[in-house]
Amino acid sequence: MSWDDVLSPTAYLSARLGELPLIETLKEYEAWWEAEGKAISATVDRAGTPWLRMFDVLGRRVDEILFPPEYWKMLKKGYQAGVVWRVFEARSLIPAYLLGYVTAFYDPGLYCPYTVSLSTAVPLEKYGSDEVKARFLPPLLRRDEGVWQGATWMTEVGGGSDLGTYVETVARPAGDRYLLTGEKYFASNAGAELAVVAARLEGAPQNVRGLALFLLPRYREDGELNYTIRRIKDKTGTRSVPTGEVELKDSEAYLLGKPEWGIYLILEVLNLSRVANSIASIALAQRALADALTFARGRVAFGKPVVEHPLLHHQFEEHIGRLNAAFALAWESLTLLDGVWQETPRYSGRYHLFRLLAHLAKYWT
Repeated sequence: MSWDDVLSPTAYLSARLGELPLIETLKEYEAWWEAEGKAISATVDRAGTPWLRMFDVLGRRVDEILFPPEYWKMLKKGYQAGVVWRVFEARSLIPAYLLGYVTAFYDPGLYCPYTVSLSTAVPLEKYGSDEVKARFLPPLLRRDEGVWQGATWMTEVGGGSDLGTYVETVARPAGDRYLLTGEKYFASNAGAELAVVAARLEGAPQNVRGLALFLLPRYREDGELNYTIRRIKDKTGTRSVPTGEVELKDSEAYLLGKPEWGIYLILEVLNLSRVANSIASIALAQRALADALTFARGRVAFGKPVVEHPLLHHQFEEHIGRLNAAFALAWESLTLLDGVWQETPRYSGRYHLFRLLAHLAKYWT
C-alpha cells in the first residue's frame, strides 16, 4: 500500500479491499466532495448550532430546522448517491457503508443522518405491516430531492444505555396505531420525516421486556405536527446533524414487529449504528493522517520535507499500521453484519458472533 492511498478515501478502500462495488460512484462522490462539499461542510461547521424556527408568521407551530441553503444540497447528495436505497436494491449493506466511509472522511457529522435513516428503513422493511411499509418506505428510498429522512430515538433524560430502567415514554393502543407520550432527550436528526422510537407498552413491566419499537411520522394523519422539538442542543462538534429534545404528546405511531420482540429490534437498530460508528471513526482517523501527511510533505526543515526525517517517518509508519489494523477489525464486523442483518429473532450463532465483534470494533476504534 502506498502512503498516497491515505490521501483519498476511495484509494484507501481500494488498497484495503481490492476491487470495490460501485467504484465509479465512489470516485464521483469523492470528486464532488473535493470540488464543492468540503467548502460547504466548513461553512456549516463555522456557522455553529442550527436555528430552530418554532412558529410561522401566523403563530402556528412548525419546528423548522434552519441551516444554510447549501447544507441541504450537501445532505441530499449522499441520499441521491445511494446511502439508503442501494441497500434494498443490492440486498446488501456494503454499498451504504462504503458511501458512509467517504462521507465520514469529509464530514463525520453528516454520516449520522445517513446512518439513522438507514436504521429507520431497515426495521420498517423487515417488521412493518404491509400497509405501513407501502405508506412510509418508498419516500425513504427516493433518489431525488423529495427523499425522506429517518431518525432513531431511544435516549431519555435518565440515560441511553440502561433503556429498561430509563425509558418512560408510554405507548397506548388506539385502533390500528398507538399514541406515544413522553420525551426523548438526545434525539439526533430532529426534524426527520420518520423516526423509530423506543417506548413502553401501557402496563408493561419496568424492564427491557416491557419495551417495544415504534415508527413515528413527523405529521399526524390530519397534517398537524406529530412531535415537537423543545430545543436544539448546542454542540461543540458534529454540527451537520441537528440533535434536539423531542416531546411526544399522544403522538401517532405504528408498532414494528411483535411486542415481545421489542428489545431485540431496538438492539438491531443500534447495531447498525455501532458498525457505522466504527467505520466513521476509521475514516476520520484517515482524514487526520491525510492532513498530517500533506503538511509534513510540504514543511521543509534541514533541507528536506520533515516527513523524510527518520523519527517522523517512523511515526507515520506506526500510525498507518494502526489505521490498517483498526480498519480490518471494523470491516470484519461489517462483513459479519452483512451476512445476518436480515435475520429475525431467534437469531443464529453467527448473529451473536457479529454482536460480539461489533462491540469490540466500536471499543477499539
